[in-house]
Amino acid sequence: MLTPKKPKAARKRNYRKEYDEYHAKPAQKTNRAARNTARAIMASKGKVTKRDGKDVHHKDMNPRNNSPKNLQVTSASSNRKKQPKRSSKRSVKKV
Repeated sequence: MLTPKKPKAARKRNYRKEYDEYHAKPAQKTNRAARNTARAIMASKGKVTKRDGKDVHHKDMNPRNNSPKNLQVTSASSNRKKQPKRSSKRSVKKV
């Protein structure tokens, strides 16, 4: 009789390292500030509120483009589905 394999234990996430290697970079800080500004623009128009489960979507995927024509209010789940797929450093194609 075969016994089912146990799933591998998940690695504990190192938030400090993640911040230092990605979120602390100047370009990422600028992008984050632009996304926060987009949310504030939509909040001032009354289209979003705190904890409403909505995201502000940038139609052209550029977080720095906060023109009114580029911003759209979507559900959080819908917005996360629209994001472009990122390539992983771990995935290496073997020939």
